[in-house]
Amino acid sequence: MSHAPAAYVRPRHAPDLPACVEALSQVHVADGYPTNWPEQPAGWLTGGSLLGAWVAELDGRVAGHVVLCRGGTDDVAPGLWSRREGVPVDRIAVVSRLFVAPGARGHGLGARLLARVVAEAGELGLFPVLDVVESDTSATALYERTGWRFLGTGEQHWSPRQTVTVRCYAAPEPVVPGGPGSSGEPV
Repeated sequence: MSHAPAAYVRPRHAPDLPACVEALSQVHVADGYPTNWPEQPAGWLTGGSLLGAWVAELDGRVAGHVVLCRGGTDDVAPGLWSRREGVPVDRIAVVSRLFVAPGARGHGLGARLLARVVAEAGELGLFPVLDVVESDTSATALYERTGWRFLGTGEQHWSPRQTVTVRCYAAPEPVVPGGPGSSGEPV
């Protein structure tokens, strides 16, 4: 008789970073995410104006990751949502650095990480949005399957020599604090 793997979503801690970088490396090889491999992958995971970071564990191993942060001045999704809903940009949070290791897929970890970050945004009184490189069809499928609403596309300037087209999404409504996967309990 086989057992269902134990899956948890919990806050990320500094000792988790090596395992997060290893999982990110596997995702980069399998899927090309992130598009540009960072010189300092741990710094890439922890940089920016973070509001929180979480990991998904599967059978006691870090298998996925997500962060919630303030949007930057060049972020497309917060601007789209702000214009559409008349919400000030400072009331919007950006979901970022979401990935699940290839060997841990099929257990709902991506959806659980999204649910946790949406719940956190709601607890902070912020509305979550995200963007994804237009060519990343598997991530797009996850967002649409979990109810994220397509806002439109835009050009994201990553550097003076690199501009990419991104698809922007807004979280499903309503944003409910304490949603599935929010407490670190098994989900």
